Amino acid sequence: MSADSPVPNFTIGDYAKFALAGAIGCGVTHGSMTPIDVIKTRIQLEPTVYKSMGQSAKLIVGKEGAGALLTGLGPTILGYSTQGAFKFGGYEVFKKAFVDVLGYETACEYKNSIYIGSSAIAEFFADIALCPLEATRIRLVSQPTFANGLVGGFSRILKEEGAGSFYAGFTPILFKQIPYNIAKFLTYERATETINSVAPAGFNKVVKDLAAGVIAGCTAAIVSQPADTLLSKVNKTKKAPGQSTVGLLIQLAKELGFKGSFAGLPTRLVMVGTLTSLQFTIYGKLKASLGTPAAINLGGAKH
Repeated sequence: MSADSPVPNFTIGDYAKFALAGAIGCGVTHGSMTPIDVIKTRIQLEPTVYKSMGQSAKLIVGKEGAGALLTGLGPTILGYSTQGAFKFGGYEVFKKAFVDVLGYETACEYKNSIYIGSSAIAEFFADIALCPLEATRIRLVSQPTFANGLVGGFSRILKEEGAGSFYAGFTPILFKQIPYNIAKFLTYERATETINSVAPAGFNKVVKDLAAGVIAGCTAAIVSQPADTLLSKVNKTKKAPGQSTVGLLIQLAKELGFKGSFAGLPTRLVMVGTLTSLQFTIYGKLKASLGTPAAINLGGAKH
């Protein structure tokens, strides 16, 4: 395409930089949120014991020591770094593919569909990579005496339950992460457009990224909360003989009810709103530092 084309010709190196920036952004932010994630998971699993952020933190530290708030740090960093590479790198890959197939003008007219399709497909592949490490993280958090860390937890699950058990939560991860990622990228793209349309010329880009990220993160947290609660439960609950994963999910959903499925939402809003805003900010800064071309902008569409 010509130099004036709104659609850049990304190289393999460019996509690798997108993936690297996404990996660092997700690994750093999710890792830093480990204490909040531990509290959130405990509230989801035992809401009658763990009732709020402050009360839960005091209870965990009092019973198990301050180090318990870092339970699952290893699988969190590794798992979400891997997921971030697929999530952000894949999003750019599939968005470009859709634009190439449809043409730029048509893509702008159907930009919401582009955002939804690109984020959904990217997240599917990201979840394949994330699932074993997320299963290990949840097991370590829900059963503090299960193992000492990533290697011990992963090895014990593999030895005692087989490789298939790592994907026992794959269906709920998809139900959680795909709507989450769609809401995250779609809301971020549209929030960025709105902020850019009202912000004064030259307004600080980091502030704009943070603001759009908070809006995107809170929206994504609400959309995906019931599936997140189910995921925490399904990784702790063994299936009955002959019971399918879908059957277990239906059983747990009935037990939780509507109110129970949103247990831990305030904590998760804090966690996801913060980490999403930081992810997009870090991602943008790293892309600039790595010299990556600007991502495809579909913001010129009428709707």
